[in-house]
Amino acid sequence: MEHNMLRQVFLALALTLSVAQAALNGACTVGSTPGVCLSTSSCTGSGGTTHSGYCPNDPSNVKCCTKSCGSGGTCRFTSSCTTGKTQTGLCPGPSTFTCCLPKSGCAIPTSVNSATLILIKSSEGFVASPAPDPIGLPTVGYGHLCQTKGCSEVPYSFPLTTSTASSLLASDLKTYISCVYNDISTSVKLNDNQFGALVSWAFNVGCGNVASSTLVSRLNKGESPNTVASEELPKWNKAGGSVLPGLVTRRANEVKLFKTASSTIVHPSC
Repeated sequence: MEHNMLRQVFLALALTLSVAQAALNGACTVGSTPGVCLSTSSCTGSGGTTHSGYCPNDPSNVKCCTKSCGSGGTCRFTSSCTTGKTQTGLCPGPSTFTCCLPKSGCAIPTSVNSATLILIKSSEGFVASPAPDPIGLPTVGYGHLCQTKGCSEVPYSFPLTTSTASSLLASDLKTYISCVYNDISTSVKLNDNQFGALVSWAFNVGCGNVASSTLVSRLNKGESPNTVASEELPKWNKAGGSVLPGLVTRRANEVKLFKTASSTIVHPSC
């Protein structure tokens, strides 16, 4: 699973940082999903979901709280809401933890096309039961990074079938679909193949790296999407400072998909 190493490294680093900084009413991160450290009663009482192990410096009844909100929104600290569209009164915790809404009234896609799924599955490989990847991080299914001991957050029994693994992947991809959609300006039109290629890339490297990337910056400046993808995606071919053949192949496949013509526009969605 060499192709999966880069994303695992970045997600593990992000998890380490979020744990170290966790404090009551402070920021925490579950995978790529933003949250706030709250008492379990405060979280669940407001419709949130609690996650153990992300606020270790706090009492045992304080856990990382995440919540979806509004129309396609996510609860997060206002300072990290890149769309600038927030709605109060929908999220638990401090007043600065608000509902971050999509940049337009358009609904964010919830899935990618079949060509994208084929690319991701072939790149990640199938693992039926939790097992360490080459850098020691437990994964299962098609590239799902375990968030808890034994991957207890996975709602399917092990060993996974290709069917349940596909369902898990579809659920995992929603985070990356959302971040790619929100990070790219509504002035940038992308078809389903272009968008899917970027979601595959995001799933591999993490939403934080997508948001700060030159690729996204160049797209938002109005440069040719095909030129940007051809020049920028291949640069993401290293893990631990070394070029990995699996990542070289994955980036090439993403560029190929990105440049495959399609009349189906998914960004912006309306």
